Amino acid sequence: MTDIGTTADGAGKHAIGNREAHATRAIFFVSGFGAASWAPLVPVLRERLVIGDDLLGLLLLCIGIGSIVTMPLAGTLAERIGCRRVLIVGAVLYAVSLLSICFVDSFRVAVPVIFLFGGLMGCVDVVMNIAAVIVEQGIGRRIMSGMHAFWSLGGFVGAGLYGVWVGLVGLTPLQSTLIAAALMLTLTAAFGRYLIPYGGGGGTLIAIPRGIVAFIGVAAFIAFLSEGAVMDWSGVYLTAVRGMDLALAGMGFSVFSAAMLLMRFLGDRTTQKVGQCPVAVGGALLTFVGILLVMFAPVDALLYLGFFAIGIGSANIVPVFFSLMGRQNVMPVGTAVSAVSTMGYLGVLAGPATIGFVSAHTSLTTAFGMLAALCLVQAAVGFYVFKKMV
Repeated sequence: MTDIGTTADGAGKHAIGNREAHATRAIFFVSGFGAASWAPLVPVLRERLVIGDDLLGLLLLCIGIGSIVTMPLAGTLAERIGCRRVLIVGAVLYAVSLLSICFVDSFRVAVPVIFLFGGLMGCVDVVMNIAAVIVEQGIGRRIMSGMHAFWSLGGFVGAGLYGVWVGLVGLTPLQSTLIAAALMLTLTAAFGRYLIPYGGGGGTLIAIPRGIVAFIGVAAFIAFLSEGAVMDWSGVYLTAVRGMDLALAGMGFSVFSAAMLLMRFLGDRTTQKVGQCPVAVGGALLTFVGILLVMFAPVDALLYLGFFAIGIGSANIVPVFFSLMGRQNVMPVGTAVSAVSTMGYLGVLAGPATIGFVSAHTSLTTAFGMLAALCLVQAAVGFYVFKKMV
């Protein structure tokens, strides 16, 4: 039996059911799949353009700048032309821009192409979360964690397929990326018609967080900062500080990623049973404990348990806070999601750089201790948010 609801904001009389939920999940998968398909192209691009790490870092920064430019505007765009149109056009151009990176042959061309790719990535990420908030309200049950699980699943599948096509089958990076883009376009064509046709309420042109939304943005900033830091620095920490073999350097992040994916698929049911506040605040505290285990565990088994705890704890913090966007009345849903997404993405950009800066002036252990302290701040902010909203 299909669950049917209506929109919470009264935008039309469009019925919302499982079709809209499945379509939104498909876009989350496409977004994660596209991000994972980009990662293997980085060394290919570096070799083709014959550039050093400094210019490569500048190119990678273009993705972040592109996203930061489009994210504050995406909510207004969704309101004016609808989530469906933005997501279909955005996902199609996202796939095309991914493929176009394979044809870049100069640094001058690479900059605008990768800037556009990052801008499309940011726009799709914001609008798919707006759609998820509206669909969750319409269905009347929690689905946000599962949505984010499909983003993580897309990342796993995208990274895995590249290894299959290039490593086992022997395809070129271009051929592999062509398959990836074709899959993204196919999913968009198959599910795009079922996406909700409107946005999340009007607001200012540029989303600036205010009131309780600003506090939610701070929590999202810390969550994304921690995730970005674990992704980029866990291997360095294991080898440089814990003295582990280079071959095992990626194990920590693998355990973290697997735990996060598992918990996101279980997240909606867990949140339904124990409540949003325990999941968000307790998740931040569990992440704090996990970081301490990574830093001080006397044996490797406990160290990996720490990465597992970080993944479990942090998995549903952001989905829970995105769900709150539909319950607050300080800002329209679209602009609120845009504002929180922008702050979260700033955390992704700031995390690795902040760890590097603190490590350079103190030590990597001190930098990870800073992450642990930020988790306590996140728990306090989360408790304040739920106290105000419940």
